[in-house]
Amino acid sequence: VSARVGARTSQERRSERHKGSAIMENGAPNNLFNEQATEEKGEMARLSSFIGAMAIADLVKTTLGPKGMDKILQSQSRGQEVTVTNDGATILKSIYVDNPAAKVLVDISKVQDDQVGDGTTSVVVLAGELLREAEKLVNMRLHPQTIIQGFREAMNCALEALEDLSVNHVDDKEKYREDMLKIARTTLSSKILTNDKEHFSQLAVDAVMRLKGSTNLDSIQMIKKTGGTLHESYLDEGFILDKKIGVGQPKRIENAKILVANTPMDTDKIKIYGARVRTEGMAQVGAIEQAEKEKMRKKVQKIIDHGINCFINRQLIYNFPEQLFTDAGVMAIEHADFDGIERLALVTGGEICSTFNNPEDAKLGECKLIEEIMIGEDKLIRFSGVALGEACTIILRGASTHILDEAERSLHDALCVLSQMATDSRVVYGGGCSEMVMSKAIEDLAKKTPGKRSLAMEAFAKALRQIPAIIAENGGLDSTELISQLRAAHVEEGCRHGIDILTGTVGDMTKLGINESFKVKKCVLSSATEATEMILRVDDIIKCAPRQREQ
Repeated sequence: VSARVGARTSQERRSERHKGSAIMENGAPNNLFNEQATEEKGEMARLSSFIGAMAIADLVKTTLGPKGMDKILQSQSRGQEVTVTNDGATILKSIYVDNPAAKVLVDISKVQDDQVGDGTTSVVVLAGELLREAEKLVNMRLHPQTIIQGFREAMNCALEALEDLSVNHVDDKEKYREDMLKIARTTLSSKILTNDKEHFSQLAVDAVMRLKGSTNLDSIQMIKKTGGTLHESYLDEGFILDKKIGVGQPKRIENAKILVANTPMDTDKIKIYGARVRTEGMAQVGAIEQAEKEKMRKKVQKIIDHGINCFINRQLIYNFPEQLFTDAGVMAIEHADFDGIERLALVTGGEICSTFNNPEDAKLGECKLIEEIMIGEDKLIRFSGVALGEACTIILRGASTHILDEAERSLHDALCVLSQMATDSRVVYGGGCSEMVMSKAIEDLAKKTPGKRSLAMEAFAKALRQIPAIIAENGGLDSTELISQLRAAHVEEGCRHGIDILTGTVGDMTKLGINESFKVKKCVLSSATEATEMILRVDDIIKCAPRQREQ
């Protein structure tokens, strides 16, 4: 009996061990994750990633191209602010995304905006189309690593074709400026400024040419003033500050010496927080106030001793110090915000001061003329002949704040693209021409490539052709007919045909003057491919349990 009992117990032990190993083989043991944590493995994880990324791409797809539509973004905060835009980065920054793969596409859109300023929608749409093609290949039982290898070779081939297509006129000033104007027109044609793109492209090129090769846009300021039309916007040489000059002070100063400061100028009144001051009468309160005034008088005198005739402060200037500045004939400007004084210090050549004990150590700003001007019904201050010669201000006029905000975003994109021309002045042809050239080069390579990688290359070429197809669809055109015409046209070497969205036909991009920046195209291609590769590598998604609130 004891032998049978011993045999039974050993058999039970073996079965328990077998059960335990089965749990480890089929999935993670029950005690590995918190009970509220979730895990998606294999095909489910990949499917979840594909669906999330393609949903984000479909969200911004309709904004692509000259005939793209706008989106209204309404905040759920107290003011329920409304933003009307077709800028891909602005849309994606404003929405909350829960899918991890979708967050990857949102990030590449932000990076594209930071790096080159334009192509924020194109990069997300291309990544979405690449994932759409990759999903078909995965369903055909191609291994993700094989697809990634094919995509990587296709991207290198596309970049070589793009370099061969590019032209560079950096040595010819007239052609270089014409290239910049064409790029500005192409960039603005898909924005709210499309009807005034000639005016704004000239304005943007003039502003960037003043930078003399710099990519720092801090010296180009934009001021938005409601009223008038967008066409009434203009470029003003110099720096304009949206503030007012103090009461009774000079409204015009020539050969100005400017002290830019960030210091409290409001201590002429008693401000003792959380404390109780006991006095024996009102006379002592008056004495305290008089001491505060004397302290402020000495501070103002130290500022005037710097030999200045204009004082600009980040903080408020109260009535008493303002009166002292007026008596001394010094122009005092208060509450110039942080952005204002940072830019002022940059363009006037001064430094921001906080203490005034050593006048010889302070670096003053200089400009030839400070005067008060009127824009619409508002008074502003213009600084002309500043030390930083490239400084300028773009004044935007428009019917509403929403229009002005979108105009600012559109013009900022154009300025970013044009400023990047200083580092890479090559241009390529737009209107889907570049994508068709790259697609043809990849298909030629795929025909010579043995193995399953060639399928991935053909899928990459098909995804590239989707960009001009989407541009045509957004314009209400027959994309299938136009793309087939483009493919036939690009059989010939040296073809520069693309989609003319205005006439709804295939046209020569060299004659139409539709150019794009090489750097923007290169960034779109590289970022979209790398993001697709990252999402393709995923085979497991683990979501941690939410943190429990301690009781």
